[in-house]
Amino acid sequence: MAQVEINKQARLSQHFTLGELCKTSAKTQDRNIPSHVYIENLKRLCGWLEELRRRWNNIYGEGDAPIIINSGYRSEAVNKAVGGVTGSNHLTGCAVDIHVAGMEQLIRYASILLDISDERQEDFDELLLERSPRGTYWLHFAVRPTGNRRKVRLIQT
Repeated sequence: MAQVEINKQARLSQHFTLGELCKTSAKTQDRNIPSHVYIENLKRLCGWLEELRRRWNNIYGEGDAPIIINSGYRSEAVNKAVGGVTGSNHLTGCAVDIHVAGMEQLIRYASILLDISDERQEDFDELLLERSPRGTYWLHFAVRPTGNRRKVRLIQT
C-alpha cells in the first residue's frame, strides 16, 4: 500500500504553505496529514497571519521579514508525542505557535493581533504569550470557525 503524502508546497495564502503549517519533528505513523476541513481552518488562520506579517513589516520590519511558524496542525499522535494538551486547537488546524526573537517581539505581535481583532470586530480563540523554563518565548494564536473565546493569557511552562 502506498503511503499518503501532502503537497508541502501547496499555498494556504500568499506567504504560507501547507508544509510550513504541518511541519513536526515527531515521527508518527499518521504522518501528520490534515483533513480538508482542517486545511480550511489553516487557511482562515493564515488570513490573520498575513495581516500580522503585513503590519509587522510596515511598522517594525525591514521590508519582507517572514512570520516563522514553530507548530501548526497536529494530528492526535503528534500532539501526544510533543506533550500537547487534550482538545488543543492544533488538532483541528485552528492554532499556530509563532517563533519570536524575544519578549519585545512577543508583545508587539500580540498587540498587532489584538488590533486586527478590534478593527475587524472578529474574535480569536486564544492569544497565549508563552515562555519555557529555558527562557524561550513564543506566541500561541488560535482562531476557530465559531465559538471563539478571546482568551488572552501569559503562560510560563
